[in-house]
Amino acid sequence: MSKILKPGEKIDDFAVPDQSGTTRRLSELLGNGPVVLFFYPKAMTSGCTAEGCHFRDMAAEFEEAGAQRVGISMDDTDKQKDFAAQNEFDYPLLSDTDGTVADQFGVRRRLKLGPLSVKRVTFVIGTDRTLLHSIHSETNMTNHADEALKVILNQGD
Repeated sequence: MSKILKPGEKIDDFAVPDQSGTTRRLSELLGNGPVVLFFYPKAMTSGCTAEGCHFRDMAAEFEEAGAQRVGISMDDTDKQKDFAAQNEFDYPLLSDTDGTVADQFGVRRRLKLGPLSVKRVTFVIGTDRTLLHSIHSETNMTNHADEALKVILNQGD
């Protein structure tokens, strides 16, 4: 298992489908400003729904800060589509079914006797693909969006 990326590291470009099946590249997403990429373990679960809804509810704050919110898990596109529709998410949900992106960021895990999953970690990525900050918390669902926004807002300091 690889180590979680650290601030200052450059992130390799990647391409995976979103909930509509459209291939999304990190480099293209970064064309619209910094990206807040949040890994969540499983669509449609209570914790992941709370986290995703908090990111949704902070749409205006992230837009004002010029940052893109992007969710990602190992769920397939159909599940991501249902998850997005059920919760009226206004941002892409990426489908990393083979765990390639999770491996790249060092967040893939295997639960004992369970399916493959990812750790709940959020990465704030600068437009030059440099990792600015990461937020780790399995239980504080609102902390991810709140902390990521603080990082984006303090970027110019």
